[in-house]
This record gives sequence, structure tokens and C-alpha cells, in this order.
Amino acid sequence: MLTPIRPLSFLLLLMACAIPAGAAREAVVPALPGNAATRFGLPDFTGLVELYGPAVVNISTKQNLLYGPQDFDAEDGFGEDGPLYDFFRRFFGEEGPLPDEGENGRSLGSGFILSPDGYVLTNSHVVEAADEIVVRTSDRREFIAKVVGADERSDMALLKVDGEGLPAVQIGSAADLKVGEWVLAIGSPFGFEHSATAGIVSAKGRSLPTEDYVPFIQTDVAINPGNSGGPLFNLDGEVVGVNSQIYSRTGGFMGLSFAVPIDVAMDVVAQLKEKGRVSRGWLGVLIQDVTRELAETFDLGHPRGALVAQVLPQSPAAKAGLRAGDIVLAFNGKEVTTSGNLPPLVGAAKVGTEAVLTVLRGGKTMELPVMLSELPEEEAIVVTTSQVEQAAADRLGLVVEDLSADEQERLGLPGGAVIVASVEDGPAQRGGIRAGDVIVTFDNEPVPDTKRFRQLLDAVQAGESVAVLVQRGDGRMFYPIRIPAE
Repeated sequence: MLTPIRPLSFLLLLMACAIPAGAAREAVVPALPGNAATRFGLPDFTGLVELYGPAVVNISTKQNLLYGPQDFDAEDGFGEDGPLYDFFRRFFGEEGPLPDEGENGRSLGSGFILSPDGYVLTNSHVVEAADEIVVRTSDRREFIAKVVGADERSDMALLKVDGEGLPAVQIGSAADLKVGEWVLAIGSPFGFEHSATAGIVSAKGRSLPTEDYVPFIQTDVAINPGNSGGPLFNLDGEVVGVNSQIYSRTGGFMGLSFAVPIDVAMDVVAQLKEKGRVSRGWLGVLIQDVTRELAETFDLGHPRGALVAQVLPQSPAAKAGLRAGDIVLAFNGKEVTTSGNLPPLVGAAKVGTEAVLTVLRGGKTMELPVMLSELPEEEAIVVTTSQVEQAAADRLGLVVEDLSADEQERLGLPGGAVIVASVEDGPAQRGGIRAGDVIVTFDNEPVPDTKRFRQLLDAVQAGESVAVLVQRGDGRMFYPIRIPAE
């Protein structure tokens, strides 16, 4: 039978072997206070788990599903009652084991008790479409929970169970977290209830493709399906985040875990308690990162800020005078270093209040006051294109054409623009321009037609970089293009 090597015992054995004959053993291994972990500078989580572990709950749901079953071996853990059932159903969709019509589907997650009177916080995807929600505590008590409210954007759901004197967590603040700080997660990965895993904060303020309005905490804590909705603790025993997502190519843990900051989660809780829904501030702009090449074209010393690629009609930004090509450097005095910093700041601002944008325009810094409105449910822009009257711009490897009046109206471009009919090998292609793109501005100047496009192109010196604003699909983006030497 194989026996695992115990690192501490092995280290002490080596140290004992190195003691010279007759030397006092106490001089080599002094009696240090605390357990083995603290002796070697590692954190001790035992007290934290004992004190706040009972406030972490297991959440299971039942729902009616309309799919047919598939042949998975229950003895291997893939059956409906197995710990891997929810894992394959959630991560592989219809390829996973799904019950017959009328049978109860089951999902598994985690949560934690906010207050002794029975408010419980978890992820909204854990309880989504559930017909029954069961909250189970560490002492095996079970409660049927009701959903007070859920917010899909932040993936938060507030539940309520009938109980008194329940163990509750202590709420901290993610604002005080530092990269490299130790954190602990407690949850039910794959159904293994009240599992504790530890790691460090890898980064703060992460913007994920699935949600722009949450500045996620990135950690290397081992998080797996079933951990969703569980708490992330700091060493003081305070909840600083809610474990929500992982980055994975396999469906399991790969070292990248993401938690919703508790400050964001508690703001959601307050709004759900008050009105059953969450409102967020809204500017009405499409933004992008400022790359090194774009920073050069906008006379910016180094890449920073959020570059405004499009201002939506009748939006707060449009009414405030914000323009495409502006670079937002700060929001209400808080620095915007990347485009991902701006949406959480705007979303956290109160609807109907005035905010101040620090903007770089034409090489000069200015401040724009803007009255925020509420973020709409959908921010969609439908864009279609057609091709008419051809003209050429061989210097960039582009063939561009004018837009018809009907196309200008459909695209919301009353001043006109040009469409890229084809792209050959050259600076434009290397810069990211594609056939079908609509060129709105060139070097921060409007492009109403092909004639003006050629004039602007001819005015640029060889070796310089220009920013080209392109409308593609449902949005706009700037692309840097370096004009080749003649």
C-alpha cells in the first residue's frame, strides 16, 4: 500500500539527520507557538473554518425538464444522484444526463447565510428556473427557500428561509484586498459538501466577456462545479467575494477562478430587498482599449483610458456632448486605466445623478458633466451594409465604395460613410480592416464619401499612424493603421 509523504515529518527527519553529534536537538527545532502551518509562515485556516463554516450552506434545486435520458452509469457518479451529474449537465448541455419529461432535474451549488433571520446569498445560475430550492446547513437541517430576487448581470440571487438564530457570516470589503493576499473558499464542489480550498488573490478588477459591469476578483483557489455561490473569505474571516465563474477548457479547475466582489453583491442585495430588481447607471457608449498604436495616433503618452468608439443616439453620453474618438481618463475622479474599468464605475453610480467624465479630446483634457440614466435591458444596434459606386485606395490595399442614401439612413449615418468592398494584402489588412466594414472616420475626421477618404489618406505622411473608426456588425471600433513609406 502506498503511503503519502508528509512534508513536515520529512523535513524534520532531514533536519534531525543534519544535527552534529552531541548537539542539543532543541537548538535546531525550537518550540514555536501555533501549528505546523504557522511555524513555517503559512496561514492557518482552521479557526476560520470552525467559526464561519456553519454559515455556508449547500443548495440543491429541482426543476422539470423536457429532455430525454441518456445512458450514463450511475455507479460511476454520472447518474442523477451522483456527484458528477450536475457537472456534466451544466458544462456539456444536451450531451449530459438529462431526465425524462416530468422528472425532476437537479442542480447543486453553494451559498451563505447573511443574517440570523434566514437571508441567503448565492449565484442566480444556481437557482435559475428552479421549482424547488432546498438549503441544507452543516448540521444537516434542511429549509425550503424562496427567491427574494435575482440579478442576471451580476449572477446574484437572494433567498429567504424560515429560521431564527442561524449562523451568519461577517461581511468585509473587496476594496481592501491586495494581490497576493491569502483567501479561502468553502463550498460543495461536485457535491462534496463543506469543502475548504485556499489560494491567493491573483488580480482585481477583471472584466469578463460575459459581464462588463462586475469587476471580478481573480484567484487561484480551487473552484469547481458546486462551489458556485459560496463565499470567499479573507484571513480575518470576512467574506470578500462570491465565487461565481471559472476559466476552463475541461469543465474543471485550471487555476483561474473569479469571484464577485462582496461590495457589488451587497449593493445587489440591498436593491433586491428594496424593490426586487437592480438598476444601474448608463452612459450609452461603446468603448475599447487604447493600444500602443492607438495611443500614438491620439497623441497619448502611453496606453490608458477607454476609447469611445460609438455614442448611442439619445443616450446620456450623446446629450452630454461625448464624441467618438474621445478617451475617458477618469469617472467621478476615479482613474480609468483600461476600458474594462469604466463599465463597473458607471454601473455602480446611482441612476439620475450627475457624473463628471475626464476626457481627452484633440490632445486636450476636459471635463464633461453627464446625467446618468438607467441601463436598458438590451443594448443592441442592428447594422446592415450594401455596396454602390466603386472607388479605389490602393495605398492601404483597400477598395472602398460610397453608401446610398437608404444605406446611410439604415446605418444611422446621415452624413455618409464608405464601405470596404475588398481588402488586399497591405497596411489596412494588417491593421484589422475587413471587407464589409464601414469606415466612419479616418484620422478623427468624418468620411462622408470616397472623395473625402482619398483626400484624408493623401494628407497623411508616410510612416505615420492613423486611427480608423469602423462600424462592423452591431458596434464600432478604432483600428490603428500605419501608412507605408512611398
